Amino acid sequence: MPSIIPSSDLRNKYGEISQFCHEYNEPVYITKNGKGDLAVMSIETYEKLVGKFELYKLIDEGVEAMQKKKVRPFKEALADIQKDL
Repeated sequence: MPSIIPSSDLRNKYGEISQFCHEYNEPVYITKNGKGDLAVMSIETYEKLVGKFELYKLIDEGVEAMQKKKVRPFKEALADIQKDL
């Protein structure tokens, strides 16, 4: 269940929010005037999330290359690399 807090808590309880984010590796949702405004998370959680997005992008590029038949067998690519060494 996401942790949801008002924006005033970001200022008044920063230490607690930081500890929560590091301990549970999940974002805290900040509201402003009763509506969602921000999501706060630890740098470690952010980097993992960005890493996943980058991996998904690479997988999508690979799938697209396969669909367009722009790939070749691994052994053939490896042979080309080895001959250049």
